[in-house]
Amino acid sequence: MKHTLIAAAAALGLGAAGAWAQDDVTLQLKWVTQAQFAGYYVAQEQGFYDEEDLNVTILPGGPDIAPPQVLAGGGADVMVDWMPSALSAREKGLPLVNIAQPFKDSGLMLTCRADTGIEGPEDFRGRTIGVWFFGNEYPFLSWMSQEGIPTDGSDDGITVLKQGFNVDPLLQRQADCISVMTYNEYGQILDAGVAEDELVTFKYEDQGVATLEDGLYVLEENLEDPAFVDRMVRFVRASMKGWKWAEENPEEAAMIVLDNDATGAQTESHQIRMMEEIAKLTAGSDGALSEEDYRRTVDTLLAGGSDPVISEEPEGAWTHEVTDEALN
Repeated sequence: MKHTLIAAAAALGLGAAGAWAQDDVTLQLKWVTQAQFAGYYVAQEQGFYDEEDLNVTILPGGPDIAPPQVLAGGGADVMVDWMPSALSAREKGLPLVNIAQPFKDSGLMLTCRADTGIEGPEDFRGRTIGVWFFGNEYPFLSWMSQEGIPTDGSDDGITVLKQGFNVDPLLQRQADCISVMTYNEYGQILDAGVAEDELVTFKYEDQGVATLEDGLYVLEENLEDPAFVDRMVRFVRASMKGWKWAEENPEEAAMIVLDNDATGAQTESHQIRMMEEIAKLTAGSDGALSEEDYRRTVDTLLAGGSDPVISEEPEGAWTHEVTDEALN
């Protein structure tokens, strides 16, 4: 009789579990599957989303995918984006709101060949510089505007090369400087055989024009739905747990990323190095947006002279509602 009751209770428990549907969340990444997004893959693989009764679908990005458009079209609930891109989109009419900020520091740099003679921003005049677009150009354009350096290709200005997501323009000497991330393209340059002493690198952080990078954004109207907010609270809590696990276990996190790379394009050594560098950028964040960092980003974007990235002080562009609950 005792065994019968235990079996019946187990069957009832399994039935209840089967009937308890997880809440779906779709995350749109800013770029392809790589360690830049390790925290989300870790949260999925380690069961942190399951613990929050979430069924999370992670959509990789790519050169032909614009995360804000995916979000606006209902293809995702939440996306990863850089704040300059998100604030620019908001000013243009897409009401994006930052609900969490896993990345505390910026990994964006401009790297030049030392033999060009470039020693400081003033030496950029008359040069060709590779810049990423698709929303990634805003930090550079704001920086040059503050320096008073035109980006119109004039003799006294800069010729902007619309850079692909590789380092070929520097290796092939098509550009004097190119855009790189500490965790990705800079390592690719070194792997190509260029020594560090052959490079001059300008970190946006050191130039005082660093803007916030990978944050989590949703549509403002969705925050009016308590059920949606609850899903985001659980999603952020589990995601930050994933990020902290990844920081403490970079090699294992890199392996999880590789397991989720359907393209097979990533290598083990590259992803481990990337994760080690990414951990430096996320280490200072508990997920809550720093108002000081937000202010610095906005001030940088507004300080664009006659052609600023954003023309007005944003209103309602961020909230602590989700992280206050998630981190409580």
